[in-house]
Amino acid sequence: MRPMNLLALLLSLSLFSCKKNDNGTPANNQVPTVQLSDVTQLRKTADVSVRFYVTVSASSFTKPISVTYATQEGTAKQGKDFVAANGTLTIQPGSSQAYVDVTVKGDSLRQNDLQFYLQFSNAQNALLSATKSTATILNGDNSYLPTANDGYSTPGTYPGYSLAWTDEFNGSALDTKVWNTELGNNNGWGNHELECYTGRPQNVFLSNGNLVIEARKESYEGFNYTSARLTTQNKKTFTFGRIDIRAKLPVLKGMWPAIWALGSNISTVSWPECGEIDIMELVGQTPGTVFGTAHWKNANNGHSYKGGQQALTSGDFSQNFHVFSILWEKDSIQWLVDDKPYYKATKDIVDGIYPFNNPFFFLLNVAVGGDWPGNPDGTTQFPQRMFVDYVRVFQKN
Repeated sequence: MRPMNLLALLLSLSLFSCKKNDNGTPANNQVPTVQLSDVTQLRKTADVSVRFYVTVSASSFTKPISVTYATQEGTAKQGKDFVAANGTLTIQPGSSQAYVDVTVKGDSLRQNDLQFYLQFSNAQNALLSATKSTATILNGDNSYLPTANDGYSTPGTYPGYSLAWTDEFNGSALDTKVWNTELGNNNGWGNHELECYTGRPQNVFLSNGNLVIEARKESYEGFNYTSARLTTQNKKTFTFGRIDIRAKLPVLKGMWPAIWALGSNISTVSWPECGEIDIMELVGQTPGTVFGTAHWKNANNGHSYKGGQQALTSGDFSQNFHVFSILWEKDSIQWLVDDKPYYKATKDIVDGIYPFNNPFFFLLNVAVGGDWPGNPDGTTQFPQRMFVDYVRVFQKN
């Protein structure tokens, strides 16, 4: 090639590389990118707006950037969980951000978290970093949790008895004049349990005429599970009577719901000398069987216990409500499920001081893991809940 022709070619290439676009930016400058963001919104009882932000990556641009958008259903449904929206979003030069507001419908139902999407397309004068943003609606802390009322129920009166006390859980909040919420793990409560008990509404609340104790798998104060444990200690104690507690139970692996009572002198004589009456216990590996047990301090200063069990003829204790009862008299306790007696303990079984003629207080809890039920496994879905319809104490006239 001749030297003159080579020089002309080099000049031509140089001029071409410096050519500018019509918008005044060099042709080899990076095209602005539109960045999308996901959002999370706590569900409220009233409608709220969730805001999707759209951000331009370039520090400057000279032409308006536009992109079309439209909501898209996921597990959240249009009209029920959110209001459909669509349109065109424009970001003018000199700005770096814009947003789209979408209405999330109000609801108090406690349910699984839901998702919907904002789909983006047809970007002008920019590139899209992704085609959609995700909105997550958090429903897990809502207070309304209906459950079918099917199952066994007991009467509100009995011949020869008067109703001494009841909690029907019909209010909007737990009656703190009656109930305490115990907190923490207390070194596994002597059973190597895994949960941390709390008094948060995430773990204990009233809904639709029921007390709900909810066990969750979550990281909280160094533990991987949370739940609730209620007592009437120093607030409500009873000696003798018919006790009826109507409940629906969690039954999966690692679950340990319990309805029980402890001697109110526990703070002075400790356990097991105070005595323990397990009105109902269930462990997840036997979902159709409940246990009733008496515990006491034996003559050798050790722990002794005796009890019985009752199995359903079909199904398990999570499917319907059942009534767990004791007929508690001087020197004897009889256990019943749905008015069917299945075990009776009398004073002569105790080889130490008989503690069951003294005042006792109630406890309601859902433990996670422990020596008896074992730990949850891959089959255990959370949250798990115990529903309690009523606690009733009848005493002889």
